[in-house]
Amino acid sequence: MRLKVDASLNYHFPAPADVLLAIEVAQMPDERLVEDKLRVRTKTPLTPVPGQHGIGRRTWTAGEGSFLATYSATVDVKRDPPDIATLKRVPRRDLPARAIDYLWPSRYCEVEKLKPFALDTFGAIEGGGAVAAMAEWTRANLRYEAGSSDGNTTAADTFADKRGICRDFAHVMITFARALDIPARMVSAYAWNLEPQDFHAVVEVYLDGGWYLVDPTGLAPVEGLVRICVGRDATDISFMTIFGEAELVEQSVNVERID
Repeated sequence: MRLKVDASLNYHFPAPADVLLAIEVAQMPDERLVEDKLRVRTKTPLTPVPGQHGIGRRTWTAGEGSFLATYSATVDVKRDPPDIATLKRVPRRDLPARAIDYLWPSRYCEVEKLKPFALDTFGAIEGGGAVAAMAEWTRANLRYEAGSSDGNTTAADTFADKRGICRDFAHVMITFARALDIPARMVSAYAWNLEPQDFHAVVEVYLDGGWYLVDPTGLAPVEGLVRICVGRDATDISFMTIFGEAELVEQSVNVERID
């Protein structure tokens, strides 16, 4: 399917601050970028840098006073929903270097705290079947509630509170997967058919020699996801990292199908 993506970030900076943007579509085998344009209203030149493991692109800039960044893209997504449950788990010793990093605990994914539950609940299920069960558990047991978490909320916090937003659902599922030695990473994405429209956080798991997308919230179809960047957890995939202070004026995301 062909998707049209538009994003706008309107902020006010009371004092000069560096900014790292991550809002550009990642060019991947299953998502082909047709055209895109990033515009930033700032006096500071834009400096692009590769994303994690070369996936996607981040852009350094700076804000002072009024700051407006807009991004538009047209992208062809060719991806069928995978049957996760049929995929095989890759033995640890056979994992490639690019997957090993996503076995470890990270800032928001405290594996040891949830490992006993994960092993008891999913440990007897083979390969991708365990991942499918994790996604089903997350959707069934967590309540999606805007404003119920903040930048300090970890997977263990969400597990205890049983509510959160997309990033919290993703953190819980990533932690479950890593507890079973299944590499799992967090993905920032644009999402077709997501309501309300916003930046979305989903999960990729490494099974059967490849990475497979899963939306633990169940709010957006996998075939309509457009990756922006990947990382260990929310620390690595923020769409806008501000090294200072800024006030949100207005922000919008829109994804529509145009084919």
